[in-house]
Amino acid sequence: MASRFSGALQLTDLDDFITPSQECIKPVKIEKPKTKTGSKIKIGADGYFDISEGREQKLQKVEITLADCLACSGCITSAESVLVTRQSQEELLKVFSERKHTDSKGVTQDVSVIVISLSPQPVLSLAARYKLEPEEAASRLAGYFKKLGADLVLDMTVAEDLVLLEAQQEFLQRYQNQQHEPTARHLPMLASSCPGWVCYAEKTHGSFILPHISTTKSPQQTMGSLVKQLLARRREVSPGAVYHVTVMPCYDKKLEASRDDFYSDLTNCHDVDCVITAIELEQMLGPAELGDAPPSALDWPWGHAPGAGLRRHIGTGSGGYADHIFLYAAEQLFGETKADLVYRNLRNPDFREVTLEKDGVEVLRFAIANGFRNIQNLVQKMKRGKSQYHYVEVMACPSGCLNGGAQVMIMFAGCLHGGAQVRPVAGESGRQLVAALEQLYRGLPVSVPADNKLARRLYTEWLDGRDSDKARAMLHTSYHAVEKSDVALNIKW
Repeated sequence: MASRFSGALQLTDLDDFITPSQECIKPVKIEKPKTKTGSKIKIGADGYFDISEGREQKLQKVEITLADCLACSGCITSAESVLVTRQSQEELLKVFSERKHTDSKGVTQDVSVIVISLSPQPVLSLAARYKLEPEEAASRLAGYFKKLGADLVLDMTVAEDLVLLEAQQEFLQRYQNQQHEPTARHLPMLASSCPGWVCYAEKTHGSFILPHISTTKSPQQTMGSLVKQLLARRREVSPGAVYHVTVMPCYDKKLEASRDDFYSDLTNCHDVDCVITAIELEQMLGPAELGDAPPSALDWPWGHAPGAGLRRHIGTGSGGYADHIFLYAAEQLFGETKADLVYRNLRNPDFREVTLEKDGVEVLRFAIANGFRNIQNLVQKMKRGKSQYHYVEVMACPSGCLNGGAQVMIMFAGCLHGGAQVRPVAGESGRQLVAALEQLYRGLPVSVPADNKLARRLYTEWLDGRDSDKARAMLHTSYHAVEKSDVALNIKW
């Protein structure tokens, strides 16, 4: 990469981006030097010069860290792979080579086990890029990582199923609470798996919107808890000795992994140590073909009958949150076991809704809102008290996670940033490429969370039951309003 900032941080006329019109800056407080009364100080770009004493003092060069980006309110998720210095392909290769890891807190630990967790969206993106079947792409990725030094390569189906089960139950509880407290802000419940959306909500709408966001962790962070807690215990190593890498469709997952909420002072480690995207994997492969990597089966470290493999869920390629929760709520609240999932587009295909009627009365209204233009419209409706939704699946990228900002072969800028790095494919539009990924996604075997025996066993053996304090600690999180700074950046809609 020639620039250490993405195209979204340098260009101002993009279509569906919330983007500053300048590169990131970090304000520096310059302490007034102790000089004689009446001394004149000339401030320059690199420091200050005391004119009366002829003394020059240079300022320390400021580095923008990931923590600064999370705390900044001048822009929306402007940090990406290069800013997150400990979550780069270079850092990953270094850990493979040295088997040591220094985290964002400066703690260095020996690495005993390297675990790679694959989410389906980037695997499909790479499958399309290298003209492989999804199962073969997953197998070749497993072989590629193991050749580099990985000990385990896992799929994330169990984490995705746990998240859907928790989100279903959380919605049911919120719906029932709303019936008893009509003035409380339990509904609409908004999906929380997209870190770009969550970061925007924390920085822009703060305390108003945060009570509506689901507390259920994303699949990435749920998988992080599972790997650092259960898998580490089974391997008889400390959580800090497990280096956990996730393969994700967008750069914002790096932000999510680095949140302080997902760092344990007890174990001195994050749940996810490094996030690598499809684009970065393409760069790591270089001129080589993924199909040339040795094949290897995905691992199944959970015991009993093996069940590793890529899976999909009904609904969107972002995880199917709206569909699963809608069907669950229809059955649990209204006894509808065969509710129709027929969406209708509103403003555009990225803003659509589905309703359930009971005895001629509408009882449920769900929506899917992808892309920041639709998100902004949704939030404004909520602020005006015009929103009638009970649940909204919210994703920052138009077309959702299959069109994540770090997917390869997507022709148009899909997420908050990264669009300038994506290579177009001759003769194909962005929508056609997303449609191709959706077709690959629909071809995967379907996972039904309620039928996942491993998920049920984890609730019993690992989490001490569905409603235990441990389950809440491992599968839920919280959000925080970010105080506005005085740094003014142009935000173009």
